[in-house]
Order: sequence, then structure tokens, then C-alpha cells
Amino acid sequence: MTIKKRYQGILAYFQQEQPNPETELQHRDPFELLVAVMLSAQCTDKRVNMVTPALFEAYPTAQAMASASVEDILQYVKSVSYPNSKAAHLQAMAQKLVDEFEGQVPDNMKDLTSLPGVGRKTANVVMGAAFGKSTIPVDTHVYRVSHRLGLSQGKTPNDVERDLARHIPVELRFKAHHWILLHGRYVCKALRPDCLNCGIQQYCKQYKA
Repeated sequence: MTIKKRYQGILAYFQQEQPNPETELQHRDPFELLVAVMLSAQCTDKRVNMVTPALFEAYPTAQAMASASVEDILQYVKSVSYPNSKAAHLQAMAQKLVDEFEGQVPDNMKDLTSLPGVGRKTANVVMGAAFGKSTIPVDTHVYRVSHRLGLSQGKTPNDVERDLARHIPVELRFKAHHWILLHGRYVCKALRPDCLNCGIQQYCKQYKA
């Protein structure tokens, strides 16, 4: 099977089965999304969604969060993974938004990755979900599933992102991120991939092998 046919088959399946995928992180605006994505690193969306309602009630804006202490923020996020570093990053991120961006979340990679605690994957999620840009965030699910399916053999997340962008039409890139991520979360799991109930097994390089 050619790489072109593999991509075409997989994208066609997801377009039919899940035409409008969305992030499972609950948020109301770009600031809340940025905070939620930062908290979601090595943590489940379910856990983050349990934490953020109270956090956002206390600190609904960058200005409010910037005025809080790290210790104050920690009380709201202590049940997520790496709470101490995440609380520190949130406070510093909010402070920089206030100091340099008038409290508004920027919409480009350069400015987003200048914020404390924000890497390329987080920036791509925010640009795609909050600002409608054609990004392909690569997290552990996207990285793993892309390799299993045979969509990429890239050694780093950036390599995988470039491979996916090379083969996926611009208008489908952010949707494809969700499709692959959710497939990895619920079907093509890390330890026990559910190959027998996978709708794209005919296109999967590892299943064929």
C-alpha cells in the first residue's frame, strides 16, 4: 500500500465517522484553553476538567491569575501531575501575558512559545482550537498512533508533525490531530490496542505486519 492510499483511507474513515471532532478540555475562551492545555501535560483531560471550574472561577483572566501567588494557584491544581511546576508556570505565564500582551493570549507560535511553560505542542493546540489555524499538535497519542499506522517514522514530535503536514490537506490538519489523538486514547491504546474493533485496521502498517 502506498503512503498516499494509507492517508486517503484513514482520513476518509475519520471524516465519515467523526466529521466535527473537538477538544475534550472544557474552556470558554483562549485564556482558559491555554491554562487547561498547560495542565493537561502528562495528565488526563478528565482530571483537568475536574480542576479547572474552581480555578477559572477564582482566576477568570490573566490579570487575576497574575495577581495570585504560586501557592494560591497550587491549592487549585494540586491533584494534577507535577502540580508545583505547573502552578509556577501558570503564574509566570499569566504575568507575562499582562506585562507584554495586554492580558490577551497571542495567536502565533513565536509569542506563545515565549510564555513560561508553553512548548510547541501547547502552542499548536491553542492556535488550532482558539484561533482556527491549521496546526497539527503532536502529543504522545498522535506520536504513537502515527508510527503504528505507518503515517510517519519520525524520530521526534517535530518530525512527525512535518510528515503529517506533508500528507494532510491544510483544511483537515487540526481535525486530523483530534482524530488521531482520540483514536489513540480510546482504540489504539498504548498497552492494549483494540485492533479487532479498529475501523482502520486495513490501513494500519503494524496490524498488517
